[in-house]
Amino acid sequence: MLNTTTIDKFKAGLLGELIQRSDPQYEEARRLYNGMIDKRPLLIVRCADVADVISAVRFARENDLLTALRGGGHNGPGLGSCNDGLVIDLSLMKGVRVDPQNRTVRAEAGCTQGDVEHAAHAFGLAVPAGIVSTTGIAGLTLGGGHGYLTRKYGLTIDNLLEADVVLADGRLVTASAKEHEDLFWALRGGGGNFGVVTSFLYRAHPVSIVYGGPIFWELKDAPRVMKWYRQFLPQTPLDLSVFVNLGTMPSVDPFPKANWGKKTCGLVGCYTGPMEKAEEAVKPIRQELPPPMLDLMGPMPFPALQSLFDPLLPKGMQWYWKGDFIKELSDRAIELHIEHTTKAPTEASLAHIYPIDGAVHEVKRHETAWNCRDATWSMVICGIDPNPANAQALKAWAKGYWEALHPYNLKGAYLNFMMEEGEDRIRATYGDNYDRLVAIKKNYDPTNFFRVNQNIKPA
Repeated sequence: MLNTTTIDKFKAGLLGELIQRSDPQYEEARRLYNGMIDKRPLLIVRCADVADVISAVRFARENDLLTALRGGGHNGPGLGSCNDGLVIDLSLMKGVRVDPQNRTVRAEAGCTQGDVEHAAHAFGLAVPAGIVSTTGIAGLTLGGGHGYLTRKYGLTIDNLLEADVVLADGRLVTASAKEHEDLFWALRGGGGNFGVVTSFLYRAHPVSIVYGGPIFWELKDAPRVMKWYRQFLPQTPLDLSVFVNLGTMPSVDPFPKANWGKKTCGLVGCYTGPMEKAEEAVKPIRQELPPPMLDLMGPMPFPALQSLFDPLLPKGMQWYWKGDFIKELSDRAIELHIEHTTKAPTEASLAHIYPIDGAVHEVKRHETAWNCRDATWSMVICGIDPNPANAQALKAWAKGYWEALHPYNLKGAYLNFMMEEGEDRIRATYGDNYDRLVAIKKNYDPTNFFRVNQNIKPA
């Protein structure tokens, strides 16, 4: 039975911090990145090290507590928390070690993408990740991880060399191509289903100063821009990655006041080749498309590009997102994207279309749990606003937009762009890798202890 004595004994054995509902820091500690999600865990354990994680897993098992795992805390559907259970919060575990000689980076699971980029940039290196520096590296990795460097260097999981994992029975193991190979396979796209990953070892790449940023057109130019983009991108060298941004010009500096609130179509690029060739690489964007309303593309340190949009997306905003993988961007799909962009309920709401071609396609779909290796793009639709009163409007818009586009897309979606969407959607996302994931889940977590996630039930 969970009583004060039991909790006090657990607390005394921690190097980190145990937060209870009666503690003054509880309200802040339970807050999630997505302000639309409101959960009240019984206990939050902020682990200082692996020993704390082991203690927390054993404590939760012995006391039959529903358990959620929180890394960087950026999860959209709020799966980094739970009601009336235990949250294992890894946010204090932020160690990063860069080995410039071997071009590897080891990062603890509480790191954000920005933490990893900051450490690696000092050595002229980068780990392929996402596009927002506040994203937690753990959730991003376990879901696959795509962003600016994906075309050239693959998904984040394609650059994962090993992971330290605390299993449901409290054991610590290392998963790699040489140890616990089946677990390593499952971790690369299977989410938080198999254990608490406490650290990741990544392959890093020479990336320092890049040529990047957004170029915006008025929405009336979107048909031309998007049709040009779908032809241009597959043919352009992998040094250049460009994604589509559909939304509204933010009513804040440094955006020109004359354009505030206008619906836009943007291309956001990142060129990682030789800087003397950067202007030539992006010249087609500037020469073959209409004159833009705003061009902010230029040379900058890679961490600066990664954090470019952070100020627009602070913690606590209302979020509702939906995703899909895309094989072909048809004329009709482009029409629907533009139609629903005009109906966006708030200024911050947007849709992105990210390339996942190039190096991603060099890995076969059975080599990792991440199954959709034949997709060309990954789409996300985000209803976003600071005001809770707009929550329903955000949901309705994002769902309606997704429902209109889904018939033109593939069945599955990027794990990190999903809300709580049910078992059928999970099966569709993993395709013919699903049965193997179920078997591995049964082996490593037969009681489904780790179930506050996009859950794969054990056989």
